Amino acid sequence: MPTEATPAGTAAHGYISDKERYLARLRRIEGQARGLHRMVDEDAYCIDILTQVSALTAALENVALGLLEDHLKHCVVHAARTGGPEAEQKIDEASRAIARLVRS
Repeated sequence: MPTEATPAGTAAHGYISDKERYLARLRRIEGQARGLHRMVDEDAYCIDILTQVSALTAALENVALGLLEDHLKHCVVHAARTGGPEAEQKIDEASRAIARLVRS
């Protein structure tokens, strides 16, 4: 969701300064998922697969928490400073995102 316009007129997101780091983490996660697929395909031991599922889940949760923190520090703070209905919307969005993360 766009937060504030950059000079070029495009939307800036809170994670933009760490975009390459996020992309690198997501590439590693993709590799882990392919490794899981290979383990199942090769009939690996159940506990070894579960261990890798746990590692993949933790990696995804870390990305989600980082994005949430960036959203709170950038998008929500910006909206709160601006005030008005956008501030309430951003707080509601963040609350719903936190609820989804807690349920997962």
